Amino acid sequence: MRAMVIDDSRAMRMILKRIVSKLDFEALEAGDGREALDLLATLDEVPELALIDWNMPNMNGLEFVTNVRADPRLREMTLVMVTTESEQSQIVRALAAGAHEYVIKPFTEGAMIEKLALLGLVPTGANS
Repeated sequence: MRAMVIDDSRAMRMILKRIVSKLDFEALEAGDGREALDLLATLDEVPELALIDWNMPNMNGLEFVTNVRADPRLREMTLVMVTTESEQSQIVRALAAGAHEYVIKPFTEGAMIEKLALLGLVPTGANS
């Protein structure tokens, strides 16, 4: 399985890549939503998962989610917002736009794995 990590912070991309790699995902990365869409356009197989920051230059996470949901080829991808945006109204906007889940930074590795398990993306026994 493949996961795309989309965040303008290189450090955060490294943290998220480490977590998903432990769950046997091949991790792809992008520094913003535009870069992520450009990368997706080159792939034959769509990643199963995208972990998306909200606040990024060029194209923010909400715009990325909206674009993905408008593209039939990308509709099966599970989208998780991973962001410091913690206001209830922002969470509602992201879920309404098509995100499946929402993780507020800072988070623990265990919390992220638990969220992915709820989405059915963690192999049995991987989160023990």
